[in-house]
Amino acid sequence: MSGYNLERLNFLVVDDNKHMRALVKTILHALGSKNVHEAADGADAFKELRHFPADIIICDWNMSPLDGLDFVRLVRTGKDSPNPFVPIIMLTGHTEMHRVIEARDAGVHEFLAKPISAKGLFSRIRSIIERPRPFIRAGLYFGPDRRRRQIDWKGPERRKSGVGNAQVAEDEGGLSQAEVEALLNG
Repeated sequence: MSGYNLERLNFLVVDDNKHMRALVKTILHALGSKNVHEAADGADAFKELRHFPADIIICDWNMSPLDGLDFVRLVRTGKDSPNPFVPIIMLTGHTEMHRVIEARDAGVHEFLAKPISAKGLFSRIRSIIERPRPFIRAGLYFGPDRRRRQIDWKGPERRKSGVGNAQVAEDEGGLSQAEVEALLNG
């Protein structure tokens, strides 16, 4: 798992379980990171972002009072967000397709299923570094471009033409099975 020096990256780990925070922090330190801050929920994490310039956030989904999904939306679209462009990796034990899509549609960069491993976490970090996605604003959505594949369309208004309906369905909110597997497996 070499190739990148993570020493200068700032990580913010957000999880209501102190043991999971400790595990993620230990993995990050083992990968070479020196600067890892923690927060016990989304509200604390948002406060932490005001004075800690996180380069990557690793956030659990299931927390209270502010869960991971609401935290992501607040970071992406909050008027007082300190960094709406920060990459976010969502951790969760729930890997159903609708959850992956919901996380993606909230503005998450990567999705990592629990239990986590050093290899899995590193692959998500590497993905953020190697394949940065442009940020877009579309309706109420603001975040990284949700499309992971570049489609070379040469005709007028592809969605109205009826050509490639399977791809159109994927672009309008669904993920292909290959994309779901890529998100889960790195």
